[in-house]
Amino acid sequence: MAGLLVSRGFLDRFGDELRRVAQDGGLELELIVLPADPAARLEQAERERVEIAYFSSDMLPHGTGGFFSATHGAPNLKWLHVFNAGVDHPVFGGFLERGVRLTTSSGSTAEPIAQTAITGLLMLARGFPHWLEAQRRKAWDTLPADQVPPDLRGQTMVVLGLGAIGTEVARLGRALGLYVVGVRRSARRPDDPVDELHHPSDLAAVLPRCDWLAVACPLTDETRRIIDAEAIALLPRGARILNVARGEVIDEAALIAALQSGQVGGAYLDVFEQEPLPPETPLWELPNVIITPHNSAASRGNDGRAAGYFLRNLAHWGRGEPLENEVARR
Repeated sequence: MAGLLVSRGFLDRFGDELRRVAQDGGLELELIVLPADPAARLEQAERERVEIAYFSSDMLPHGTGGFFSATHGAPNLKWLHVFNAGVDHPVFGGFLERGVRLTTSSGSTAEPIAQTAITGLLMLARGFPHWLEAQRRKAWDTLPADQVPPDLRGQTMVVLGLGAIGTEVARLGRALGLYVVGVRRSARRPDDPVDELHHPSDLAAVLPRCDWLAVACPLTDETRRIIDAEAIALLPRGARILNVARGEVIDEAALIAALQSGQVGGAYLDVFEQEPLPPETPLWELPNVIITPHNSAASRGNDGRAAGYFLRNLAHWGRGEPLENEVARR
């Protein structure tokens, strides 16, 4: 019998599905429930029985400490599944170093994040910053002649990172008539929704063709500040940037300078080098910047999709099959 650590909220919502998966797969599970009191901790005897753990979103923010205290103190933990996609935080590296298998729900939030990114693109492309500012002043201001936007169709969007989120951004971009250039390490697949695909080593060659740069790559040693002052200078003057990856992928100081000078014509930003975004940063005041508080994924369907990844993987686990979205040890 394998001990499974979950939250009470997960059990209340998905307990029937969990039991069905276990029954269909012949899995014998002992359900170990995280204490509802954030200050409470599992007894050591319970920690020792934990072999599988699911970090679900309902543990945020108050249950996080109890969950990671329990899993760090679980000597027999073999597999951890998380509701999120990004696992660049050092806490996850610690599990991998222990030999714990780690899987994510990458893809569960791809649609809402991509939709939010494309909303930011359309707002910038169609002149909404001007109209919203005029609305606050109760002014009937049409777009000045020099701000009338060009047609979106035929413009080029470079998507840096073609995982689940980047792929959906690319698909929606093509639906709008954009010419989409993808940048990814792995080879092209038949269903990739891009007009071209390039390796990251070719990034400097594609940036000068870019009207829109959509950043959707994971944060790694290779991608940290990959969009620096030199990369930004390669963009055509007035190009716009969308960032739904991690703030550290872009040199924020260089981006601010480029927005102030007009080298970058606008930006939709959901992520930042420091979060929450400090009140003193110029990004709050720049008229060509749209900010969301690392919340582009917000959608009521996310928990169900994330639970689906976990439950499918639980069935794979029981049958000794490969797990979806398994993270390789660094």
